[in-house]
Amino acid sequence: MAEHPFAPYVRILGKGKKGSRSLTQPEAFDAMSMILAGDVRPEQLGAFLMLLRVKEESPQELAGFVQAARLHAHAPQALNIDLDWSTYAGKKRQLPWFLLAAFVLSENNTRVFMHGSKGHTDGRLYIEDMLAHFGLAAAKEWGQVSTDLDKQRFAYMSINEMVPHLGEIIQLRPILGLRSPVHTLCRLINPLGASCTVDGVFHPAYAPMHQETSLLLGVQQGLTIRGDGGEAELKPDSDCEIRWIRQGKLSDEQWPRIYQKRLVKDEVLDPALLLACWRGEVDHEYGEGAVISTLASLLILLEKATQKNDALVLARDLWGQRDKTRF
Repeated sequence: MAEHPFAPYVRILGKGKKGSRSLTQPEAFDAMSMILAGDVRPEQLGAFLMLLRVKEESPQELAGFVQAARLHAHAPQALNIDLDWSTYAGKKRQLPWFLLAAFVLSENNTRVFMHGSKGHTDGRLYIEDMLAHFGLAAAKEWGQVSTDLDKQRFAYMSINEMVPHLGEIIQLRPILGLRSPVHTLCRLINPLGASCTVDGVFHPAYAPMHQETSLLLGVQQGLTIRGDGGEAELKPDSDCEIRWIRQGKLSDEQWPRIYQKRLVKDEVLDPALLLACWRGEVDHEYGEGAVISTLASLLILLEKATQKNDALVLARDLWGQRDKTRF
């Protein structure tokens, strides 16, 4: 029997401690292209993903994967956005307050494109399920993304619509028992080629990996937040590690908490609270602090502020000036 064309890529990763190596960027591009074209057997896909998981993917591998995924996304080149925001982790300890930060930006002439996935991990809240509370819906195709951006300067699309096969692979998490490199590459796909990107990580080792991969992919202004639950949301009552790409240069820092005391976690996560907080019907100390902290970091990313203190002042002002009747 002739060797399967994908077999060499499994062999490169799995040839043992001395014989195995990472894929080059072109090899990673070819391997992911075959996966997304459906030219790989299920046994090969499982072996490939888990070998990468054990080894830990390299920035060059991730860059090749992302380049292949972008081709399959078929995103229109003429569709312009200011900020690409990936949301794939879901929230389990706090509500996804960062959604309100995105809405504030969209009210202030920033076109925000958000993409993500849902349902791969039980007990988490995903942005796609939050949209209906605000009278919004996930876009099913790029024409709807364009319409939503023109109408409200905010659009959301699921990876299931953008690159359906990647959505299917993400749902393998409960079957494999582990996340795979697909969870990382989806965060970095930036299908519309935004000059500014923001994404979140949970495990410390992945933050520099995201940063270095984004740089390989040509991102000039990038922000990776090790925030609440692996989403791009700063904790207002805890210092958070963030990593920057600014004008193509890498740096990292600790973003300081704005509350010195730890706040009590809500016993029940009620998504309706997001809308009530936006409308000013309730006060939520943690939620508003998370919005302001996250918004401040994004104002620096978007070069609407340069210093942390100035960004926090501006973030508070923009939050206070939001259109509470919008939703």
